[in-house]
Amino acid sequence: MKLRGRKIVGGKAEGELIVSRKALSFLGGVDPETGIVTDAESDIRGQSIAGKILAFPRGKGSTVGSYVIYALKKNGKAPKAIIVGEAETIVATGAIIAGIPMVDGIDVSRLRSGERVKVDADSGEVEVPEPRE
Repeated sequence: MKLRGRKIVGGKAEGELIVSRKALSFLGGVDPETGIVTDAESDIRGQSIAGKILAFPRGKGSTVGSYVIYALKKNGKAPKAIIVGEAETIVATGAIIAGIPMVDGIDVSRLRSGERVKVDADSGEVEVPEPRE
């Protein structure tokens, strides 16, 4: 199944999904040294986003969150790609400066943690395996 969204940052990635059902704040919510989600309110708290395809409905929090995304990339702990329901300035800017492929306009409720997906941000597509249980 292919989900179509909008390119924010071009590029391609393939890997395991980690999906949050809640908005995510990178400043104070993700450790830039480890890639572990530390936000006490997050449904993926304690999990690592490093080397995974990260999906969540939208970002929240301080503009410094953009720098946290960049720091994740510099530390080798960034996600391979970012999929969001609604791109907002903080996450989009972070993905741009870090060079992380990013797509928005995707219904993240259709995605499941642990699935392997392909992201073609150049065309705004996310390919999800079928059949699904």
